[in-house]
Amino acid sequence: MKQLNDSHPAMSCIGNLTSDELSTSLSALGFPSYRGKQVFHALYARKHDAPFSFETISTIPLELRQILTSHFGEDHHAVQLKELHESEDGTKKMLFTLLDETAIETVLIPSEMLNEEGLPKRRTLCISTQVGCALGCAFCATATLKLKRNLATSEIVGQYMRAREICSTDITNIVFMGMGEPMLNYDHVMKAVDILTHPESGLISPKYITLSTAGIVPGIIRLADEQRSIKLALSLHGTTQGQREAIMPIANKYSLKELGDALEYYYRKTKKPVTFEYILFDGFNDTQEDVMRLAKLTRRIPSKVNVIPFHTIEFTAPEGISASLKPAPEQTFHAFIKALRQEDVTVMIRSSSGLDIDAACGQLAYSHAGGSAGVL
Repeated sequence: MKQLNDSHPAMSCIGNLTSDELSTSLSALGFPSYRGKQVFHALYARKHDAPFSFETISTIPLELRQILTSHFGEDHHAVQLKELHESEDGTKKMLFTLLDETAIETVLIPSEMLNEEGLPKRRTLCISTQVGCALGCAFCATATLKLKRNLATSEIVGQYMRAREICSTDITNIVFMGMGEPMLNYDHVMKAVDILTHPESGLISPKYITLSTAGIVPGIIRLADEQRSIKLALSLHGTTQGQREAIMPIANKYSLKELGDALEYYYRKTKKPVTFEYILFDGFNDTQEDVMRLAKLTRRIPSKVNVIPFHTIEFTAPEGISASLKPAPEQTFHAFIKALRQEDVTVMIRSSSGLDIDAACGQLAYSHAGGSAGVL
């Protein structure tokens, strides 16, 4: 795994530091430890549309403001907006460039349900955890980018903070379902969760954060053992070992049986239900037999199934089985969901958000990296 070393520019950003680490660092410079909590509060506990610089922190002395500016720079962000695309349905897709000129994607997805003020009840941010991905899933555009490196904590936190500012809205939910496999960048992801959910930041509760994994069994076990309060989702996409091996190479390392056992262990330790994510592919995993196998799996632990329409990745010029994967027809899609519900499975349908802005995960980053998709 391509870990970051301390010399990488992203590792010197203030977004890597927890409240306690800020207090320790400032104490070493001769400032009272409470100054760290004041700086942490100023960084995160502010309105989404409030401009920020170290010079605006009125609660700390001028000398400390100058030190912070000198050390971290006037623009302390680890991510910078390069492109912003807004869909007719309100979905906003952001391409962020990083300090080493690589790029990642972040997507803000508003719910279709509205509150009393006519605004979306939920505003979910889909966050990336790696530059590229090593897992090679046949249905994912990010797989064509290969893995460049893990993201630093500052780059994960930065996506959230920059999205709040750019989209001028508070974010109600986080899903780690963007580029990369979060379980393979576990430490940086969990540190970002700790910063974003810290009581002093007031940003988001861990119960509104979901981590999605392609099936990294040791990560599932670790998440359970650490009693993390965030939610877990499994990218399943197949009801047999053969199906998963055909489209998800990670299945060759961790079998469907091992996954089922790990999920049972997770539930026993946490008492938290699991979400199974299931993309329906025409003629591949959309039969009545798949319905029955999926229903049987969901009965092992309290869970729900999130059925997802397939966003084509034809812009990557796919080969092999990737080229054969097609979205299930609408009639098949709804018949599959009806059959699951008849088996008493709790089913959610993920809407096809942002279709008019090319919503496939990895598409903007693919273009930035010189892919044939062109400029969007």
